Amino acid sequence: MRVAGGLDGRARDLLRGLVVAAVAAVFLTLSGAFGTGGAPFWPRLAYWVGLMLAGSLWGHVCGAWTARRIDVDARPWAAAGLETLIISGPLTLLVWAVTGPALEGAMQPLAYLPAFLFPVTLVTALLSVLHVFLGRARPVETHAGGPGAAPARFLERLPPRLRGARLIAVQAEDHYLRLHTDRGSDLILMRLSDALGELEGLEGAQTHRSWWVAKDAVASVSRGDGRAALTLAGGALVAPVSRRYAKALREAGWW
Repeated sequence: MRVAGGLDGRARDLLRGLVVAAVAAVFLTLSGAFGTGGAPFWPRLAYWVGLMLAGSLWGHVCGAWTARRIDVDARPWAAAGLETLIISGPLTLLVWAVTGPALEGAMQPLAYLPAFLFPVTLVTALLSVLHVFLGRARPVETHAGGPGAAPARFLERLPPRLRGARLIAVQAEDHYLRLHTDRGSDLILMRLSDALGELEGLEGAQTHRSWWVAKDAVASVSRGDGRAALTLAGGALVAPVSRRYAKALREAGWW
Protein backbone atom coordinates (compact mmCIF):
# COMPACT_ATOMS: atom_id res chain seq x y z
CA MET A 1 0.00 0.00 0.00
CA ARG A 2 1.16 3.51 -0.77
CA VAL A 3 0.81 6.75 1.15
CA ALA A 4 -0.68 9.71 -0.70
CA GLY A 5 0.72 13.20 -0.62
CA GLY A 6 -1.01 16.52 -1.12
CA LEU A 7 -3.45 18.61 0.82
CA ASP A 8 -6.02 16.69 2.84
CA GLY A 9 -9.52 17.33 1.56
CA ARG A 10 -10.70 17.75 5.14
CA ALA A 11 -8.29 20.67 5.52
CA ARG A 12 -10.05 22.41 2.64
CA ASP A 13 -13.41 21.73 4.32
CA LEU A 14 -12.08 23.19 7.56
CA LEU A 15 -10.81 26.33 5.82
CA ARG A 16 -14.18 26.81 4.09
CA GLY A 17 -15.96 26.40 7.43
CA LEU A 18 -13.74 28.99 9.10
CA VAL A 19 -14.47 31.50 6.34
CA VAL A 20 -18.23 30.93 6.70
CA ALA A 21 -17.91 31.32 10.49
CA ALA A 22 -16.02 34.60 10.12
CA VAL A 23 -18.65 36.02 7.77
CA ALA A 24 -21.43 34.92 10.14
CA ALA A 25 -19.58 36.55 13.05
CA VAL A 26 -19.49 39.90 11.25
CA PHE A 27 -23.23 39.66 10.53
CA LEU A 28 -24.05 38.79 14.16
CA THR A 29 -21.88 41.66 15.35
CA LEU A 30 -23.45 44.27 13.08
CA SER A 31 -26.99 43.08 13.87
CA GLY A 32 -26.40 42.97 17.62
CA ALA A 33 -27.92 39.48 17.63
CA PHE A 34 -29.31 37.85 20.78
CA GLY A 35 -29.19 40.98 22.89
CA THR A 36 -25.51 41.81 22.32
CA GLY A 37 -26.22 45.16 20.64
CA GLY A 38 -25.67 47.10 23.87
CA ALA A 39 -22.01 46.08 24.10
CA PRO A 40 -19.27 48.23 22.50
CA PHE A 41 -18.53 47.32 18.90
CA TRP A 42 -14.98 45.98 19.18
CA PRO A 43 -15.55 43.74 22.23
CA ARG A 44 -18.74 42.53 20.53
CA LEU A 45 -16.84 41.73 17.33
CA ALA A 46 -14.11 39.88 19.25
CA TYR A 47 -16.81 37.96 21.14
CA TRP A 48 -18.63 36.77 18.02
CA VAL A 49 -15.49 36.02 16.00
CA GLY A 50 -14.03 33.97 18.85
CA LEU A 51 -17.22 32.02 19.44
CA MET A 52 -17.93 31.38 15.77
CA LEU A 53 -14.40 30.20 15.02
CA ALA A 54 -14.40 27.94 18.09
CA GLY A 55 -17.79 26.63 17.05
CA SER A 56 -16.54 25.99 13.52
CA LEU A 57 -13.59 23.96 14.79
CA TRP A 58 -15.81 21.93 17.10
CA GLY A 59 -18.37 21.52 14.31
CA HIS A 60 -15.65 20.23 11.96
CA VAL A 61 -14.76 17.50 14.46
CA CYS A 62 -18.42 16.62 15.03
CA GLY A 63 -19.17 16.64 11.29
CA ALA A 64 -16.39 14.15 10.61
CA TRP A 65 -17.69 11.93 13.44
CA THR A 66 -21.24 12.13 12.07
CA ALA A 67 -20.14 11.26 8.51
CA ARG A 68 -18.62 8.01 9.78
CA ARG A 69 -21.93 6.95 11.32
CA ILE A 70 -24.61 8.22 8.94
CA ASP A 71 -24.78 8.08 5.15
CA VAL A 72 -25.05 11.84 4.62
CA ASP A 73 -26.15 11.42 1.00
CA ALA A 74 -29.03 9.10 1.90
CA ARG A 75 -30.09 10.76 5.20
CA PRO A 76 -29.08 14.44 5.10
CA TRP A 77 -31.69 15.62 7.61
CA ALA A 78 -30.65 12.93 10.09
CA ALA A 79 -27.02 13.96 9.66
CA ALA A 80 -27.86 17.65 10.22
CA GLY A 81 -29.92 16.75 13.28
CA LEU A 82 -27.17 14.63 14.81
CA GLU A 83 -24.59 17.33 14.15
CA THR A 84 -26.82 19.91 15.85
CA LEU A 85 -27.34 17.63 18.86
CA ILE A 86 -23.71 16.85 19.55
CA ILE A 87 -22.42 20.36 18.79
CA SER A 88 -24.95 22.35 20.81
CA GLY A 89 -24.35 20.96 24.32
CA PRO A 90 -20.63 21.75 24.72
CA LEU A 91 -21.02 24.94 22.69
CA THR A 92 -23.80 26.19 25.00
CA LEU A 93 -21.48 25.71 27.98
CA LEU A 94 -18.74 27.66 26.18
CA VAL A 95 -21.08 30.53 25.28
CA TRP A 96 -22.30 30.78 28.87
CA ALA A 97 -18.72 30.80 30.21
CA VAL A 98 -17.53 33.47 27.75
CA THR A 99 -20.49 35.84 27.53
CA GLY A 100 -20.26 37.33 31.02
CA PRO A 101 -16.52 38.08 31.08
CA ALA A 102 -16.46 39.27 27.43
CA LEU A 103 -19.51 41.54 27.43
CA GLU A 104 -20.33 42.30 31.08
CA GLY A 105 -17.02 41.99 32.90
CA ALA A 106 -18.10 39.17 35.22
CA MET A 107 -19.09 35.51 35.06
CA GLN A 108 -22.84 34.96 34.85
CA PRO A 109 -24.61 32.75 37.42
CA LEU A 110 -24.94 29.08 36.53
CA ALA A 111 -28.72 29.50 36.64
CA TYR A 112 -28.45 31.49 33.39
CA LEU A 113 -27.00 28.52 31.51
CA PRO A 114 -30.33 27.09 30.20
CA ALA A 115 -31.19 30.48 28.65
CA PHE A 116 -28.30 30.07 26.20
CA LEU A 117 -29.44 26.67 24.91
CA PHE A 118 -32.09 27.89 22.44
CA PRO A 119 -30.04 30.59 20.63
CA VAL A 120 -26.98 28.32 20.43
CA THR A 121 -29.05 25.42 19.11
CA LEU A 122 -30.79 27.67 16.57
CA VAL A 123 -27.53 29.02 15.09
CA THR A 124 -25.99 25.54 15.17
CA ALA A 125 -28.97 24.01 13.36
CA LEU A 126 -28.82 26.61 10.59
CA LEU A 127 -25.08 26.12 10.05
CA SER A 128 -25.41 22.31 10.21
CA VAL A 129 -28.09 22.31 7.51
CA LEU A 130 -25.92 24.54 5.31
CA HIS A 131 -22.93 22.26 5.89
CA VAL A 132 -24.84 19.09 4.99
CA PHE A 133 -26.82 20.34 2.00
CA LEU A 134 -24.29 22.70 0.44
CA GLY A 135 -21.11 20.80 1.20
CA ARG A 136 -21.11 19.05 -2.16
CA ALA A 137 -24.04 19.96 -4.41
CA ARG A 138 -22.68 18.25 -7.54
CA PRO A 139 -20.47 15.23 -8.13
CA VAL A 140 -16.88 15.84 -9.11
CA GLU A 141 -16.43 14.82 -12.75
CA THR A 142 -13.10 13.97 -14.35
CA HIS A 143 -12.39 14.02 -18.06
CA ALA A 144 -10.07 12.25 -20.46
CA GLY A 145 -7.37 14.40 -22.00
CA GLY A 146 -7.01 15.01 -25.71
CA PRO A 147 -4.45 13.43 -28.01
CA GLY A 148 -0.97 13.63 -26.54
CA ALA A 149 -2.23 14.53 -23.08
CA ALA A 150 -0.37 13.15 -20.09
CA PRO A 151 -2.02 10.16 -18.38
CA ALA A 152 -3.86 10.69 -15.11
CA ARG A 153 -1.43 11.08 -12.21
CA PHE A 154 -3.49 8.71 -10.14
CA LEU A 155 -2.43 5.76 -12.31
CA GLU A 156 1.06 6.11 -10.84
CA ARG A 157 -0.42 5.11 -7.49
CA LEU A 158 -1.47 1.66 -8.70
CA PRO A 159 0.50 -1.03 -6.84
CA PRO A 160 3.13 -2.80 -8.99
CA ARG A 161 0.98 -5.87 -9.63
CA LEU A 162 -1.80 -3.65 -11.07
CA ARG A 163 0.36 -1.37 -13.22
CA GLY A 164 -1.08 -1.11 -16.70
CA ALA A 165 -4.48 -2.42 -15.58
CA ARG A 166 -7.71 -0.69 -16.53
CA LEU A 167 -9.06 1.30 -13.59
CA ILE A 168 -12.77 0.60 -13.11
CA ALA A 169 -13.63 2.29 -9.81
CA VAL A 170 -12.18 3.79 -6.64
CA GLN A 171 -13.95 3.07 -3.37
CA ALA A 172 -13.25 4.81 -0.04
CA GLU A 173 -12.84 2.57 3.00
CA ASP A 174 -12.08 4.62 6.10
CA HIS A 175 -8.69 6.25 5.44
CA TYR A 176 -7.96 3.93 2.51
CA LEU A 177 -9.01 3.62 -1.10
CA ARG A 178 -9.80 0.29 -2.71
CA LEU A 179 -8.76 0.38 -6.35
CA HIS A 180 -10.93 -1.84 -8.54
CA THR A 181 -9.29 -2.83 -11.83
CA ASP A 182 -9.74 -5.48 -14.51
CA ARG A 183 -6.86 -7.39 -12.86
CA GLY A 184 -8.20 -7.34 -9.32
CA SER A 185 -8.21 -4.85 -6.47
CA ASP A 186 -5.86 -3.47 -3.84
CA LEU A 187 -5.73 -0.80 -1.14
CA ILE A 188 -3.71 2.39 -0.90
CA LEU A 189 -3.62 4.94 1.93
CA MET A 190 -5.31 8.04 0.55
CA ARG A 191 -8.51 10.06 0.84
CA LEU A 192 -11.02 10.17 -2.00
CA SER A 193 -11.15 13.97 -1.85
CA ASP A 194 -7.43 14.07 -2.69
CA ALA A 195 -7.66 11.31 -5.30
CA LEU A 196 -10.32 13.12 -7.32
CA GLY A 197 -7.84 15.77 -8.43
CA GLU A 198 -5.34 13.14 -9.58
CA LEU A 199 -8.03 11.21 -11.49
CA GLU A 200 -8.32 14.08 -13.98
CA GLY A 201 -7.33 12.57 -17.32
CA LEU A 202 -9.74 9.65 -16.93
CA GLU A 203 -13.39 9.92 -17.97
CA GLY A 204 -15.43 9.34 -14.84
CA ALA A 205 -17.27 10.88 -11.92
CA GLN A 206 -17.95 10.66 -8.23
CA THR A 207 -21.21 8.73 -7.97
CA HIS A 208 -21.39 8.71 -4.17
CA ARG A 209 -19.43 10.32 -1.35
CA SER A 210 -17.37 7.10 -1.20
CA TRP A 211 -17.11 6.17 -4.91
CA TRP A 212 -15.52 7.33 -8.16
CA VAL A 213 -16.43 5.29 -11.27
CA ALA A 214 -14.92 5.21 -14.76
CA LYS A 215 -17.67 6.06 -17.24
CA ASP A 216 -16.72 3.39 -19.77
CA ALA A 217 -16.87 0.73 -17.03
CA VAL A 218 -20.64 1.09 -16.55
CA ALA A 219 -22.39 -2.00 -17.93
CA SER A 220 -25.93 -1.24 -16.77
CA VAL A 221 -28.00 0.95 -14.45
CA SER A 222 -30.63 -0.30 -12.02
CA ARG A 223 -33.15 1.69 -10.01
CA GLY A 224 -35.06 0.78 -6.89
CA ASP A 225 -36.34 2.40 -3.74
CA GLY A 226 -35.76 5.81 -5.33
CA ARG A 227 -32.04 5.19 -5.82
CA ALA A 228 -29.83 4.16 -8.71
CA ALA A 229 -26.91 1.75 -8.80
CA LEU A 230 -24.31 1.09 -11.48
CA THR A 231 -23.31 -2.43 -12.40
CA LEU A 232 -19.72 -2.24 -13.58
CA ALA A 233 -17.71 -4.22 -16.13
CA GLY A 234 -17.79 -7.94 -15.40
CA GLY A 235 -21.03 -7.68 -13.40
CA ALA A 236 -19.48 -8.52 -10.03
CA LEU A 237 -19.17 -4.95 -8.80
CA VAL A 238 -22.07 -2.55 -8.12
CA ALA A 239 -21.46 1.12 -7.30
CA PRO A 240 -24.14 3.16 -5.50
CA VAL A 241 -25.40 6.48 -6.84
CA SER A 242 -26.23 9.19 -4.34
CA ARG A 243 -29.67 10.81 -4.65
CA ARG A 244 -27.93 14.19 -4.67
CA TYR A 245 -25.75 13.16 -7.61
CA ALA A 246 -28.27 11.21 -9.66
CA LYS A 247 -29.76 14.15 -11.56
CA ALA A 248 -26.38 15.60 -12.53
CA LEU A 249 -25.09 12.21 -13.69
CA ARG A 250 -28.25 11.58 -15.73
CA GLU A 251 -27.89 14.99 -17.40
CA ALA A 252 -24.24 14.17 -18.16
CA GLY A 253 -25.38 11.12 -20.12
CA TRP A 254 -24.46 8.35 -17.70
CA TRP A 255 -27.82 6.69 -18.38
